[in-house]
Amino acid sequence: MEEIFNQLYSNGTLLVMWGALLFHLIIPIPREAHPVTLWHKFAEQLAEKVNTNTHYSQSLISGTLAWLLMVIPAILVLWALKPLVWQPQLFELALLLLALDWRSNEKLANGLTKALAHDDKKTARTLLSPVLNRDTSSLSALGLGKAGAETIIMGYGRNVVCVLFWYAIADGSGALIYRLTAELARAWSPSRARYSPFGLTVTRTVAILDFIPLRLFALFIVCGNKAFHTFKTMLIQSPSWPLPGPAWLLTSVGNKLELSLGGPAIYNKRKSVRSKIGGRIAPSAIHLSQVQTLIAWRVFAWILIQSLILFTVYQGF
Repeated sequence: MEEIFNQLYSNGTLLVMWGALLFHLIIPIPREAHPVTLWHKFAEQLAEKVNTNTHYSQSLISGTLAWLLMVIPAILVLWALKPLVWQPQLFELALLLLALDWRSNEKLANGLTKALAHDDKKTARTLLSPVLNRDTSSLSALGLGKAGAETIIMGYGRNVVCVLFWYAIADGSGALIYRLTAELARAWSPSRARYSPFGLTVTRTVAILDFIPLRLFALFIVCGNKAFHTFKTMLIQSPSWPLPGPAWLLTSVGNKLELSLGGPAIYNKRKSVRSKIGGRIAPSAIHLSQVQTLIAWRVFAWILIQSLILFTVYQGF
């Protein structure tokens, strides 16, 4: 027993991951004060300055250069800081803490569940407004349920699962750079006309980074009751969704709980046609609670399996 404890203690990567999760769950960084929120605001300000081209190729090049202008300095700063830190493990812990965002998703899910249960559409719209790229003022109860479910699913998928995946691959720096890149993709989402094609490059980059972790996590969702039916329907529906990683994750949760997701959405007063995925049940308060419970338990399973893999890999070295 003592030998196992010593092995766990000597595994800095595993200790940092569990330490970051523990600190984040106990003392989360408020969304309003989070550095990623400032990063998002700066990205919007930068886009206002450089996203002025009306020609498709010029706008695409501007978006690519803007993404590089944001990400490359961040990578250089992290690379330059590494040799200067007193304790590398504490540095990795700080980076992973900045990249993780579990509690915000949990808080959003609980708030939306309570608001929709009391038919308080005004509060639900207010909760969704900072995290949704579309206008929430006209969303009905059905629209709020769908938007809430999709936001919760993708929030856990990208801000927890993908962050932990890239931490395992490239330590805290990789996790934080992924999170910053994903935030740029959200800030410059091409679903809004003014960012198309400006945000295409960063969106495609995030789609590549999402591909493996989100698809693996979708398989975690599929496991259990109705596994074969959920997997089969997921494979049928997912090609109709624009991004491959989110396609698997959204369709797996939608079909697992038989919830209706997707469908038309309005971005900046322009209607966007999206495929309908999932089941036939309109998401309501109780269904958002079920989504959160399902994903939270699957995230715990993901963490345990990733911990086991990290422990095994580092023991091999």
